[in-house]
Amino acid sequence: MPITYTNTKEQTFYLHQGTTKPGKPKYYFSTKPEGTLAASIPEGFEIYENPNAQVFLRRIPPKIIADEERRVVEDGMRRYGEVQDHKIDVKGHIIAIYTADQDMETLADIVHDPHASREENARRMRLVRDSIHYSDMLRFLLVDDQPRTFLTQRYCFLGSIDDWIDVGTPGKLATLVKKYVKHLGKESYFDLM
Repeated sequence: MPITYTNTKEQTFYLHQGTTKPGKPKYYFSTKPEGTLAASIPEGFEIYENPNAQVFLRRIPPKIIADEERRVVEDGMRRYGEVQDHKIDVKGHIIAIYTADQDMETLADIVHDPHASREENARRMRLVRDSIHYSDMLRFLLVDDQPRTFLTQRYCFLGSIDDWIDVGTPGKLATLVKKYVKHLGKESYFDLM
C-alpha cells in the first residue's frame, strides 16, 4: 500500500522513492501517483506539512518546544489576537505565528454571489482559501531552557533591514503572548521594537 497524505487544501500527495547518483535512497512527495511509490516511511522520518500546505518528508526533529507551550500560543491567539486567519508552526526552538498575506474578508466579499447557491458560494470560498499564502509575522524563540524564557521577534519590512528584529525583553511565554499577539494585523505591529 503506497504512502499518501492529504493536506489542508485537500490535495493528495504520494510518497515516491528513488535513488541518488551514489545509489542512496531518496524520498519525495508528489501529487502524481505514477512512478515508484514508497510502501513505508523510512525509520526516523515523518511527514511534515508547512503552513502553506506544502508537504515534505523530514527527519524527526528533537522536541525542544513542549506541546503545552504551543497550546499557550494557540490559546493566546484565540483570547487576545484579532487575526482570525492564522497558523502556528513549531521548528526547533521557535514557535511562529503565520498570518494570511491576503485579506480574507475582502476576498470573501468579492467571490460571494448573492444569486448563487450556498454550495456554489462554499465552493468559491474553498478556492479562495486554497490560494491564500501565509507568512510568519511574529515568533517566540526559546532563549533559556531553564527557566523556560522566550524572546519575541517580529518581521521588519524596512527594505534596508528585511529581517527579524527583537521586540522587548525575554520573558515567560504566556506574558509575551498576551502582550504582543494583539498587535498582529494592526498598524501598532510596525511600532513594536
